Amino acid sequence: MIHDPPALTIHRGFKRPSQALLDKFKGAQTSHLCDAMNGRGALDYRIKPLDESQSVFVGPAITAQSAPADIAGMFGGVHEAQPGDVLVVANDAFSGTAVVGDLAIGMMKNKGIVGFVTDGLARDKAGILEVGLPCFCQGISPNSPGRTGLGIVGAPVTLGGVHVNPGDIIIGDPDSVVVVPQEEAEEVAVLLAEIQEAEKTAIQRVADGATMPASMDSMIASAHIIEDNT
Repeated sequence: MIHDPPALTIHRGFKRPSQALLDKFKGAQTSHLCDAMNGRGALDYRIKPLDESQSVFVGPAITAQSAPADIAGMFGGVHEAQPGDVLVVANDAFSGTAVVGDLAIGMMKNKGIVGFVTDGLARDKAGILEVGLPCFCQGISPNSPGRTGLGIVGAPVTLGGVHVNPGDIIIGDPDSVVVVPQEEAEEVAVLLAEIQEAEKTAIQRVADGATMPASMDSMIASAHIIEDNT
């Protein structure tokens, strides 16, 4: 580079979804959400909650990019967050140092953030669990990061194989984190409601003794059968 970029860049002015739209996703299972988005939308399986009992949230994404071994972007995201936001920090899946600890998680809770998601690592697990804010990451390392930059806040990021725009709806549960693009959210909400109703019917079928999904009946009936008479 000819010129060094700013240590921290902040983009402002992105649109957040309405509370009425967010409410349509409350209590949704991540598996049902993926079903409503052609079987996709979940972050990589290695991004998991520190504690499954502290894993449920719904909120708009405030995005940040933190350079490996640095937390300038993460704290920039905390500064820009509004109550109800989910802070999503892409860290290039760096495994040399943590990108968040218990004090930062406590500050997020004080700011009104409802969940933290990163493809990096955390530290101070006991302290994070004491705070009680849902924290999804790839693991734990006590190694400490720096605060020199480069950090970017409020711009699109990619983590866990999924592209995230600021304002996208982020949903967490014990299984995973799912990203619902804001521009698709109304359509996904309609499909989600249909899937939730179909799931109730399927659960009842199993309770009544079903041994095969109804959707498999025609495939089984038309299967090519080879008899072994030896």
